[in-house]
Amino acid sequence: MSDDPASLVDLDRLNDWVRDAGLPGEGPVTSLGPLTGGAQNLLYSMVRADGTELVLRRPGPHARPDATGPFARESRVLTALAGTDVPHPRRYGGSLDDGVLGVPFSVLEKIEGFTPRGRLPGAFGTDAGWRRDMAFDMVAGAAKLAAVDPDAVGLGDLGKRDGWAERQTPRYLKMLEGYRESAEYRENESPLVGPVSEWLQANRPETAAVGIVHGDLQFANVMVRHDAPRLAAIVDWEMASLGDPLLDLAWILTAWREKGDPPGSDPQLQPWEGMPGRAELVAHYGELTGRDVSRFRWFQVLACFRLAALLEGSYFRALNGRMHRPTGEGLHGYAKWLWAKAEQEISQG
Repeated sequence: MSDDPASLVDLDRLNDWVRDAGLPGEGPVTSLGPLTGGAQNLLYSMVRADGTELVLRRPGPHARPDATGPFARESRVLTALAGTDVPHPRRYGGSLDDGVLGVPFSVLEKIEGFTPRGRLPGAFGTDAGWRRDMAFDMVAGAAKLAAVDPDAVGLGDLGKRDGWAERQTPRYLKMLEGYRESAEYRENESPLVGPVSEWLQANRPETAAVGIVHGDLQFANVMVRHDAPRLAAIVDWEMASLGDPLLDLAWILTAWREKGDPPGSDPQLQPWEGMPGRAELVAHYGELTGRDVSRFRWFQVLACFRLAALLEGSYFRALNGRMHRPTGEGLHGYAKWLWAKAEQEISQG
């Protein structure tokens, strides 16, 4: 099955739903066209008869049985964030069951912007100042999310509040240990799993703030305006939960590259010259939020540990024939870099 709209979206059934959904615009949906940017999910430009353009988001052609859960979480978070200054796409409607399209789906605001990956367009590619401002504004977006009181927007039960920091290392260590059932994985497992997890446990902060955490805040999950180095929206909220918002900042910075980093991983954006360093961005976040960032190193190591564990999960699935083998091996290579970066942070602490 392809991701052609005709094969994945029944336009007649969709328009039966659109008629009474209260979406912006008038008339039936006259066209659907695929958009880039979706990984686990598919995105379509959805144009109504009067020219109003919206975005339809649905799971891919091989939707997992639990696809409703992530859509329900994202829908709840996007609805709660309406009225805040957190840049996000407005959710206009959708369905969390299979009664309309056979899968859950959402209809979202069309964001004018681009996802900063690979070769940067226009002034972003020629003006280091634009790249620098874009980086600071991405961090400012994380700071705005950190300022939202989850109780005030009805998200106080989005995750467990107590013991967040205590749960982190055991949870992801258990995940990593589970992969050892594969002999090939054991042969290629990083020797740093033990030392990094032990350091995290020994240096865990006594207290952690509780806020809304996006959970996967990175270049792939933001959109930037074409006409200015400003964040247009943070997207893909399916992993949102409660936790210490410093994790979002640390997650952003796992994708950062600067002089002295371990070799073996190139920047995700080109050109990279002129981008601010991690220390500048951490200080900027501290100024915007008023947070004490003196213990940030623990969060940076945790972000490397968590992301490496997730990437190793893809590698494990590839070893077992449940994922494209070269893709899994590529992610395993990135996990190796994250282990090296975690070790470097530890040695500097």
